[in-house]
Amino acid sequence: MAAALQHDPKLARALILDELFDLSLYKALREITDRDSQKVLDELVRVEAEHLAFWQRFFDTRLTALDFGRRLKLWFFVLVCRVFGTTAVHLVLEAIEVHGVRKYLSVWKVYKDQPLGAALKDILLDEFKHEDVLVTQLTERKINPEKIRNIFLGLNDGLVEILGAVSGFFGAFGDAVTVLIAASTTAVAGSLSMGAGAYAALSSEKEVKGTQFDKKQFLGEETGSSRMEEQPLSSAVVVGCSYFAGAMVPVLPVLLGATNALSSLVAAGSMVILVSTLLAFLSGMNIRRRILLNLIIIAVAVGVTYAIGILAKALWGISV
Repeated sequence: MAAALQHDPKLARALILDELFDLSLYKALREITDRDSQKVLDELVRVEAEHLAFWQRFFDTRLTALDFGRRLKLWFFVLVCRVFGTTAVHLVLEAIEVHGVRKYLSVWKVYKDQPLGAALKDILLDEFKHEDVLVTQLTERKINPEKIRNIFLGLNDGLVEILGAVSGFFGAFGDAVTVLIAASTTAVAGSLSMGAGAYAALSSEKEVKGTQFDKKQFLGEETGSSRMEEQPLSSAVVVGCSYFAGAMVPVLPVLLGATNALSSLVAAGSMVILVSTLLAFLSGMNIRRRILLNLIIIAVAVGVTYAIGILAKALWGISV
């Protein structure tokens, strides 16, 4: 084919393997989910099989087996969905669609002006419209994106902030018991503060929307819906508890006997990698970039707070 003479072999291989991965994932998820989801997955399998065949013809490249990395990712996703059930299946499907949009748009930019650009546009339109509609129909009203966001927001904030506090306390005090007491107190205060902040912000938003709704109703204007998906109290609880859970990651090594900040840094770094990977996957971001950014943030936080602790000890003679 004309396009086959011009394509980038690495791009062709990556795209075809991604399509094969999606097809394999849909087939695997079909076996572990509920009946409604199975019907949608059956249709997704059919559509994805057609798209895989198209890309293989488009690039004149035929691949039938996943590479090691994608096999490992497939195994991990299926395992997570087995453990957490239908909700996890829906989250994975939504994330796959987000990544698919980004991937296909990048391909379109490369090939839109080439001879098979029209055929490529047709398959992309089908991909965007058909699969996206199917996934949306399956997941709507079953996934609360605000709750997912609140969980990871609280978890990430608690982890980074209390890791910084632990490193600063070790720099200033050097005593594990004192660090444990100070860090635990800070974690509790932080979780209450985060929860209260979330409640205040959402309560204010709810009041503003209610006032706007009443005003439009009085003026006889179209009001639409004034209902907020997020409820202030439940969101506050989610954010506060998530913050505390994240805060306990750097505190636990101290509780288990660590005498310096290194163990807390390792534990927090490992959790940051996991959380960053999940966040990036669910939001369609570049996973490596997200992980690197968050690791840099905690490295800076640890370095700065530890230096402040050392400086405080030197200036004011803090000791235990």
